Amino acid sequence: MKSLAELQALRDKVKADMGIRHDTNSNIRVVVGMATCGIAAGARPVLQTFNEEVTKRGLKNVTVAQTGCIGICQYEPVVEVTVPGREKVTYVKMTPDKAAQVVVDHLVNGTVVEEFTIGAVSK
Repeated sequence: MKSLAELQALRDKVKADMGIRHDTNSNIRVVVGMATCGIAAGARPVLQTFNEEVTKRGLKNVTVAQTGCIGICQYEPVVEVTVPGREKVTYVKMTPDKAAQVVVDHLVNGTVVEEFTIGAVSK
């Protein structure tokens, strides 16, 4: 049986993780495609990396969520990043390492990682 302090620590961690998913209109929104094709292509570790990196950096203005089929299975894992007031960016063939770079470059510094986008890959 866990002690009261352990249970409270667990509750605080779960609350912090759930805070990442709390959505408002002013938040940057990161959506990871988690349909069967996405999961088979490795979307679960990508989603986990986004959650961990956003938590580690204390980014309170970022919502990480998952969705079903995005419709471009050949490019899975697919991640869509929507910054309020800007055009949506679709990242494709994502890996956990690429996800960590997107957090630093796009979510923190505001610079789209062009070589990971659908426009760069489909050329």
